[in-house]
Amino acid sequence: MRNSLLFAMALLLAACGAPPEPGKKSEAPRKILLPDSYRVKLETTKGDIVIEVRKEWAPRAAERFHELVAAGYYNDSRFHRVLRGFIAQFGIAGDPRQGALYRDLKFPDEPVRLGNKRGTIAFAHNGPNTRAVQVFLNLKDNSAMLDKQGFPAFGKVVEGMDVADKISFLYGELAPKGAGPDGIQAELRGNPYLDKDYPRLDAIRKASVLP
Repeated sequence: MRNSLLFAMALLLAACGAPPEPGKKSEAPRKILLPDSYRVKLETTKGDIVIEVRKEWAPRAAERFHELVAAGYYNDSRFHRVLRGFIAQFGIAGDPRQGALYRDLKFPDEPVRLGNKRGTIAFAHNGPNTRAVQVFLNLKDNSAMLDKQGFPAFGKVVEGMDVADKISFLYGELAPKGAGPDGIQAELRGNPYLDKDYPRLDAIRKASVLP
């Protein structure tokens, strides 16, 4: 009887997890804290662009962008929608499998604190609470139009705006409105589709958070 009771107690302890050692505190999982500001370098086919991001401008966007850059999501991605003197947009993963992991992870809207002036960057959306992975860089002051449409900028270019101005706008608007890529096909097929049918798109070779 005593042996049966001891065996039952052992099973219970195993199920609940071993108790902490005497004098040793159990540690909770560590959560990486997003800094109040950080910089991201985009190494593009036209040169380097450095973007400063601040949480005070749009904390949710700042957090998501940091997460995506740290995960390597934007590496080897294309500027798939570039409208001359307006915006340069990127954020379709080169590998469709990686794109599928993130593009449906929408995050909530937030107020516009930093307007869409020239050199700022914001997440694209197609309605309320639909921001996910695609972002655009404002090539001119678009605040009068885009601020009221709910596009909060979360960062701004601090180095390389001249590089941004050189990004190829050859194809223009996305299909079917323009001669650019089909957005759905780009998400489903990734770089093989873009490189075959739109070989002159500029690209982000690597995106990294600067120390």
